[in-house]
Amino acid sequence: MTPFDLRDLRGAMEGIAASTLCTCDADGMPNASMISQVHWVDEGHVALSYQFFNKTRANLLATRKASVLIFDPRTLAQHRLDLDYVETRTAGPLFETMKAKLAGIASHHGLEKVFRLLGADIFKVAHVEQVMAPTARPGCRGVSLLSAVRNCVDELSRCRDFDDLADAALDGMVAHLDVSNAILLLAECDGRLFALGSRGYAVSGIGAEILPGEGVIGVAAREGVPIRIGHFNADYRYGAALGAAAQKAGLLAETPAGVPFPGLGTPHSQIAVPVMAEGRTLGVLFAESDEVLRFDHEFEDALTLVASHLGVMMALLREDDAQETPIAALPEIVGSGGVTVRHYPRDDSVFLDHDYLIKGVAGAILWRLLREHAATGRTDFTTRELRLDRSLKMPDHAENLDARLVLLRRRLEERGACLQIEKTGRGLFRLVSRCRITLEDAGESDAIEVA
Repeated sequence: MTPFDLRDLRGAMEGIAASTLCTCDADGMPNASMISQVHWVDEGHVALSYQFFNKTRANLLATRKASVLIFDPRTLAQHRLDLDYVETRTAGPLFETMKAKLAGIASHHGLEKVFRLLGADIFKVAHVEQVMAPTARPGCRGVSLLSAVRNCVDELSRCRDFDDLADAALDGMVAHLDVSNAILLLAECDGRLFALGSRGYAVSGIGAEILPGEGVIGVAAREGVPIRIGHFNADYRYGAALGAAAQKAGLLAETPAGVPFPGLGTPHSQIAVPVMAEGRTLGVLFAESDEVLRFDHEFEDALTLVASHLGVMMALLREDDAQETPIAALPEIVGSGGVTVRHYPRDDSVFLDHDYLIKGVAGAILWRLLREHAATGRTDFTTRELRLDRSLKMPDHAENLDARLVLLRRRLEERGACLQIEKTGRGLFRLVSRCRITLEDAGESDAIEVA
């Protein structure tokens, strides 16, 4: 049993100051080297970044023991950790977390091409000794994280539909966690994520897409763990056009359609926390800041609790059946203008005239509604019938449909389109059109005109 709780030493494991790693060879000859990262794993284990220390590596494999000196820049305390080597991981959540953090550290020191994580060495902590007592008091945090989490959870618990839930999550991050820039993203079945809403940006970015494994958001969603960076790193920036790398490689002739991601130009801190339910990633809560090291371990803990409750609420709030009488339809006003709605079956992307609107499940839903309206004149629909429509290729998770309807409605509202989605009751909604619509499917030759 160590005399210190490793959780209390996490402030010395942020990578702000390099740590000193000591090993010995089989004959007892010591070797010391500087190490970029000591990563807290749990109450009894830490992970060290395995980069390129050949002598250290040979010693470690020979004796399976090491000692590392960590320094807390907040309190100036120093502790020595005696370690027993367990294993090295070269993939998975822990590796990806350390890889992202190392990228930020390397960028901060101008060593992007030098620092490269080869593996995460896992150690059991055999003993902890305080080498230097604290000589400074850590700065006071601007907000009480415990109170902030309680307020966020209370507000999420009062929500009765997915629309309110999304707003409560983002508003809570701003009001209680003191976050200036935040985004909520929803996960598709294929790993892509779409922004449902944001706070703190000039444009909302609703519908902006993040690809699987892209940046801290994509990695957090794929691995199901929080990813946090305390320094600016170009490898984890957002805002570039989707598919830029594929274009550069000559795989795409044109820039793919999409909504620009509303990220900061040069963020110095980023954190992405997956929203989970029953082992599934439903989405990601993302925050960033111009401030270096804005998000520490305790903030990560707080945002993880908020994300966890958000995931539970997303799974609970389902609108299977119509339980209210729909609101009476207003007289439909068709303007003199018109719009051509184009659908591309490959990714279910939808364009209004030549302007991109949305893709994925939300795009498939809109196209299905418009086709039904064109065929029958119908405007009122239920979530239940969409959930049972296998042509939409939705999973059996209710929140997927509810979230996509909110995404579609918000995207149409933001565009100021003559097409709108209005909620008319629990599990009920209406397609409203105020102009002449022509439907064109890229997979068909004929266009359909809707009055």
